[in-house]
Amino acid sequence: MRIAAVGLAGLLIALCGATAHAQPAAAPAAAAASSGASVETTSIANLLADPASKGVIQKDMPELIAYPGLDGIKEMTLRDISKYPEAKLDDARLVTIQKDLDAAHGH
Repeated sequence: MRIAAVGLAGLLIALCGATAHAQPAAAPAAAAASSGASVETTSIANLLADPASKGVIQKDMPELIAYPGLDGIKEMTLRDISKYPEAKLDDARLVTIQKDLDAAHGH
């Protein structure tokens, strides 16, 4: 019994260690922003940090920039916030924004 408990404790320590070395959630979004902005994978913070992407957001979704709770959703993607009706962000609008992001980044 004692050996099993020690083995379980070792497994938990190994799992915690692996988790501690994992990249933060924002890292994939940052990588996506450098290779091409995406409504699916780029965080709102990264979209707004990039001048070309910010210009698209200002044009296609100005209400996002003026949203009082912007700080609370900056780590989400546009796809993430599209799940909330108040975002008024349906698939057609996401497609339009993505096309404009692609054009702004020369894709």
